[in-house]
Amino acid sequence: MAKADKRSVFVRRLALLRSIIGAEWALGAAAATAAFFAFAGDGLFDHLREPLWFVLVFTWLFAVLAAATLAVVRHADEVAEALDEPLGTLILTLSVTTVEVLSISAVMLHGENNPTLVRDTLFAIIMIILGGMVGASLLLGGLRHREQHYNLQGANAYLGVIIPLAMFTLSLPNFTVSTPGPTLSFPQQLFLAAVAIGLYIIFLAIQTGRHRGYFAMGEAAEVRREVSKSSALRHAALLLAYIVPVVFLAEHLARPIDHLIETMRLPTALGGIIIAVLVALPEAVGATRAALANRLQRAINIFLGSVLSTMGLSVPIMLAVSRVTDHPVSLGLPGADNLLLMTTLAVSVVTFASGRTNVLQGAVHVVLFAVFLMLVFDS
Repeated sequence: MAKADKRSVFVRRLALLRSIIGAEWALGAAAATAAFFAFAGDGLFDHLREPLWFVLVFTWLFAVLAAATLAVVRHADEVAEALDEPLGTLILTLSVTTVEVLSISAVMLHGENNPTLVRDTLFAIIMIILGGMVGASLLLGGLRHREQHYNLQGANAYLGVIIPLAMFTLSLPNFTVSTPGPTLSFPQQLFLAAVAIGLYIIFLAIQTGRHRGYFAMGEAAEVRREVSKSSALRHAALLLAYIVPVVFLAEHLARPIDHLIETMRLPTALGGIIIAVLVALPEAVGATRAALANRLQRAINIFLGSVLSTMGLSVPIMLAVSRVTDHPVSLGLPGADNLLLMTTLAVSVVTFASGRTNVLQGAVHVVLFAVFLMLVFDS
């Protein structure tokens, strides 16, 4: 009987191991790709001028990175289930912010200096999330559920911090005169970084403390999937394991991105858009699924929390990286993009002003995203 019990335990553990290996194929693919590029060296990038080879290398790296980033969010989501809202969504957004900062740094420090990369990436993330992601979530959710409800106080808290940080970062540099061009002086950068971090810390204090109810409307009424402590620790370990190849492969993805911009003479904003798509893809999937499941509050926590973490954490970190590595950054948006940013922020205030959403609001945000794409190629 004891032997039978031991055999049963062994079979269960073997089945668990097989399921983990099957579920974590992206980790294997990322590790194998990283090893291959590490041993192959620069020879893989010597023929990027050949269109087919360029498409192969770029698609390979982007697909593996996208799969690994999705896995990061999947494991963060499991940890989130163990922590409940709003701490769960906080873990999710911080995980994606880590990938975002590492990816921008890898591309910024590779190849010729591109002073607008940080600006382009930040603007692309805002437009992808507040335009495309919000639009798709509200449009699809509205088509399925007609009207959807959320906690108005939570949405207002997000936007109340996002709007000034976005304007200080991407619009204010156009009007300062202490430095030439759309840039900030070092004291101004220090002030912006301190304000961004300070507001983010205060926001976290209300999100996780005295006003956490603002960000959890309706979640308590749902049957929440239980995640054991051991399972949460395993997912946390796998989350960290994915970060290592993501950082390595992001650095190699910089090579074909540089080729697009420097050799093929495509718009410089494409570099930022590619990084933004890579970063926002997992959250777009999560937010859309939440909206379709009529969990609009979770969707709002995901997409507004993502923008807030970008402005509150990524901006100070990228300013520090720029200073340490002597890679200057231009932050101020040009005229048309600046107008689009202000319009998007204003429309977001209107959208999240009533506690209810419908398909019309989703359609308007989709149009804003379409305008953003148009201006990339024809400004």
